[in-house]
Amino acid sequence: MEPEHRAVLRKFRVQLSDQLLVSDTIIPFLYQEGVLTEAQVEQVESQLTNRQKNLKLLDLLPNRGPRAFGAFLEALRDFSWIRDRLLLELQNSAGTGPPEPNVAGSGHSGELQGQRSGSKKEEVQPAADFQLRF
Repeated sequence: MEPEHRAVLRKFRVQLSDQLLVSDTIIPFLYQEGVLTEAQVEQVESQLTNRQKNLKLLDLLPNRGPRAFGAFLEALRDFSWIRDRLLLELQNSAGTGPPEPNVAGSGHSGELQGQRSGSKKEEVQPAADFQLRF
């Protein structure tokens, strides 16, 4: 799971643990998709309260591989308001949008433009930093 996905799950841990009903659809879906093993399903289902089940699932998910977060979002189909909130948070934490391309369309590379204009080079640099995070 990507660090930004872990951060979103951590940020909304209390909300998720209070609002989800994992036993009905979420756990079966994650098992079906191979995100959770049978033993992990049993670990979650053995918890006494719904909140404890949610917290156990949230403890397991970050270590279940690169598909875990996407499968979790897909499993939230009955909880679309929660899924939408998680996606919104991901967009907000990633910045205002995709980085601007380094090429301005004139046939010259962004590097050359940056050399000609000091201010242009400063604008290009944050986009490069943004790309390195992912």
